[in-house]
Amino acid sequence: MLRYICNRLLQLIPILFAISLIVFIIIQLPPGDFLTTYVEQLRLTGTEVADSTIANLKAQYGLDQPLYAQYLLWMKNMILHGDLGTSIQWNMPVSEVIGDRLMLTIIISLISLIVVWAIAIPIGIYSATHQYSFGDYFFSFIGFIGLAVPGFLIALILVYIVFTQTGVSITGLFSPEYQGAPWSWDKVWNMLPRLAIPVVIIGMSGTAGLIRITRGMLLDELSKQYVITARAKGVAEQKLLFKYPVRMAINPLISTIGWTLPALISGEAIVSIVLNLPTTGPVLLKALMVQDMYLAGSFLLILSVLTVCGTLISDILLAALDPRIRFGGVNR
Repeated sequence: MLRYICNRLLQLIPILFAISLIVFIIIQLPPGDFLTTYVEQLRLTGTEVADSTIANLKAQYGLDQPLYAQYLLWMKNMILHGDLGTSIQWNMPVSEVIGDRLMLTIIISLISLIVVWAIAIPIGIYSATHQYSFGDYFFSFIGFIGLAVPGFLIALILVYIVFTQTGVSITGLFSPEYQGAPWSWDKVWNMLPRLAIPVVIIGMSGTAGLIRITRGMLLDELSKQYVITARAKGVAEQKLLFKYPVRMAINPLISTIGWTLPALISGEAIVSIVLNLPTTGPVLLKALMVQDMYLAGSFLLILSVLTVCGTLISDILLAALDPRIRFGGVNR
């Protein structure tokens, strides 16, 4: 098992290098840059900007260097100093811009992931073991609704209903007195009740999809010969269900961790805008719109790293559950 994990970790090095290169190329594809757009906007308002000022700004942010030099400088500072670059839009280090926002986003995403699994897997098992029952039809209907309706629309409807009925705004993660305040236990306790709404909305589509996957995989396992043979030998239904079919059915669910984590984080962008959440989504969207290259690139790189880390976690969990995977990985 240890050898398998070491092999997987070594494989991550070229993958992460390739991802960083692709991310840098992507953020350079749109024509122009933030400074060019900013200077043009100033000139449209009648404000003159000296060429020397533009040159100094380009030198400050490294925009006067060739693309390969910009990339090497970005990677050097990131690897040796943990410096993700400077946000041109905010005029401050990227790490300071995304620090608290990234932490809040990861907290919301992890809680959403736990809630999704805690709800979807039991419901999927129930639907598979009670096929074509009223409960199966009911949960299938709810699942289709969850897949069909986008999260931001549910957020808009919920905000409207609560405000019109009670006059209370449910947007934001903190009360006004805690917004911008340093972290403390009082601030954490103030945030916890407000996490429920974004967690439910963000996790809704994931829950619906996971219910359908669990149901389908378990139905496939229950129809296999080893299950029929075990039943014929008199194995108790509950013991049979959880010892073999459920264990095999959750393998595909574990393999989806790699894309579930970044999907939750990137999928909360519009929901965060609607609910006014201080997370990474709105900042990433604005950075892409104004071509803030280091800020947008850092976000994309973090999402990509989360994908790779999630895939690594999936592989390790699958190898622990199914020895055929780790032995096959070592032999390769």
